[in-house]
Amino acid sequence: MKSITVKDMIKDLKLEEINQPPQEIRSITTMELNRPGIQLAGFFDYFAYERIQIIGIVEHQYLSTLSPEVRRERVNKLLSYEIPCLIISRNLEVYDEILEAADKYKRKILRSHRNTTKLISKLVNYLEDKLAPSVVLHGVLMEIYGVGVLITGKSGIGKSETAVELIKRGHLLVADDSVEIKRIGQEDLVGSAPEIIRHMMEVRGIGIMDIKSLFGVSAIKESTSVNLVIHLEEWENDKNYDRLGLDDNYRDILDMKVAEVVIPVKPARNIALLIEVAARNHRQKEMGYHAAREFNERVMSKFTEGK
Repeated sequence: MKSITVKDMIKDLKLEEINQPPQEIRSITTMELNRPGIQLAGFFDYFAYERIQIIGIVEHQYLSTLSPEVRRERVNKLLSYEIPCLIISRNLEVYDEILEAADKYKRKILRSHRNTTKLISKLVNYLEDKLAPSVVLHGVLMEIYGVGVLITGKSGIGKSETAVELIKRGHLLVADDSVEIKRIGQEDLVGSAPEIIRHMMEVRGIGIMDIKSLFGVSAIKESTSVNLVIHLEEWENDKNYDRLGLDDNYRDILDMKVAEVVIPVKPARNIALLIEVAARNHRQKEMGYHAAREFNERVMSKFTEGK
């Protein structure tokens, strides 16, 4: 299970540290958040204490209606659980009872200037990125006509050379050779380049090139969704290749199915052009038009009429 430390989150999101409990290296393992309003009201039967706890203006106002004795009791109960941390929004006052309980149970108390909605949105986006399942694949990732295309194939097949031609045609490089892919939520795969090779590309015979310097900032992109896999393989004369495209093929990446097209490579084939066409065709399919199936229906219609 992936995790991040509270200390790293504080640094990345610039949160205010209210206290410094000993042994504060706690880990966050879930993207979910909890606003403990019902717990502050005394109900702890179903308490998601493994989540970051958020106190917004509603919870803060409720605490203000309690007597110091009851407030102390409820806060003590809340912080007796091993929560990762508690964050108070809107720069609201931190009650003495919270500080006392945090000191007693060694819990981390943080504060943000953001309102509760913006704080939660910021945290969710941050945690989804940091805790998302991820994998590193060998290939080239580009954005072509708005489609995130992962080009794969064995070393030396011509992935990088094809990518250079696509860049010359105005498409965007995201990553070359090593592609980091994260699963964001239940529907999105997002790819990027490891920081050490970002904007760089290796072409055999030339070496390492800085695409950003050679072609300008308009030739690169930091990340993109992975919508289509183009697999390059050497042409085999005795192999039957799909000529109609009726059957859609998929590549499994992080338990998600991504459309895949296999393009055989041989001299005189313009691979960059074929990848552009494959990206356009994929967009058409996503918009509801499947050319191969349309053609098949026309043929079957003519065949039926001829009977």
